[in-house]
Amino acid sequence: MVVAGFAVYCLVDLIRAGSVRYLSKQVWAVVICVSMPWGGLLYLLVGKDRQVAAGSLDAKVSTDVSRLPVRRSVPLSQAEIQVDHLTKRFGSVLAVDDLSFTVPPGRVTGFLGPNGAGKTTTMRMILGLNTPSSGTALVGGRRYAEIVRPLSHVGSLLDAGALHGGRTAWFHLLAIASSNGIGKARVSEVLERTGLDSVADRRVSGFSLGMKQRLGIAGALLADPAVLIFDEPANGLDPDGMQWIRQLFSAMAAQGRTVLVSSHLMNEMALIADHLIIIGRGRLLADVSTEEFIESNTRRDVLVRSPRAAELADLIKANGGTVSLQERGGLAVTGLVAAAIGELAAGRGIALHELVPRRASLETAYLDLTGGSVEYPGASLEPADLTTDLRPDLSAEGSALR
Repeated sequence: MVVAGFAVYCLVDLIRAGSVRYLSKQVWAVVICVSMPWGGLLYLLVGKDRQVAAGSLDAKVSTDVSRLPVRRSVPLSQAEIQVDHLTKRFGSVLAVDDLSFTVPPGRVTGFLGPNGAGKTTTMRMILGLNTPSSGTALVGGRRYAEIVRPLSHVGSLLDAGALHGGRTAWFHLLAIASSNGIGKARVSEVLERTGLDSVADRRVSGFSLGMKQRLGIAGALLADPAVLIFDEPANGLDPDGMQWIRQLFSAMAAQGRTVLVSSHLMNEMALIADHLIIIGRGRLLADVSTEEFIESNTRRDVLVRSPRAAELADLIKANGGTVSLQERGGLAVTGLVAAAIGELAAGRGIALHELVPRRASLETAYLDLTGGSVEYPGASLEPADLTTDLRPDLSAEGSALR
């Protein structure tokens, strides 16, 4: 077993080596396998190129990048995330329960669910950080652990605070780059793309949460991966950062990459995500496009304001509509569209000061769906004036922003 383990070590080292001496990699692999353990010893003593290892970190980066340019390990068209009957138990706690879904390339997929729903656990299993109790999680048809250079295949950010506080932003990324055969030029490029080039020499311990998020995203983009996985990437970002991250994710998806994003910021997800995967208590609740989900799960009404509100309310009821009183004398009308209400008012000579079709937000639709799956519900509140969370129908504008 020791001899076999030594041979495996030599083969892994051979695969990761930028170059070898005297023989080709294929021939050295045969020598290691046929002549155990002497073939491995011969490779380490004679065949291994030690020029890079003896040099400085900067020398290693520049040498590696000349031999291994940044490239994706799979074509974008094959960069699909496949979760099949995935289950994870932590003792008596069932965190993920027979979960199945597919995240195809070319779109931004929002991964939603209440706290404790199993989102982060699922992402950790996709990335090989947690072992499933049963089922599989594949990226491009392979388990994450089977990918030789995973950073060039999958870029991820699960915890923006998981940083060495004593390192500068530049050296944090350079350390990652050097271990993956990526040159300094790429480090500079992602720092500039994430807006951190001006603070590249500052220690990350002094970074705000938003700056740490940007640094984590820079690390995810470092090797130009085909798959991107982010857990709560918008936390701590200012409005400018929110707009930037929307544009970034949309651009990545437009290039044909697979983008999976978890967030609790529903307004942002409504603008970012093309498709939604929603889970509760570890189970799949919805796998549908964002537009379809909002259309099928939201309440609609028309907000009307008029100086003759009482008379208008009676007229609407007489024509099959339902009316509920809103704040400041407004009427929330269901059962009739805005055009029909306007015609009724015009026929009676009733002036209208406001006539606004409204639909509920993604947040309202999400809460309607996940209400029975909340792990830690708070106490119910009864405000004096309880109104529904309805807002003007901005679907056209929202689609344009996405």
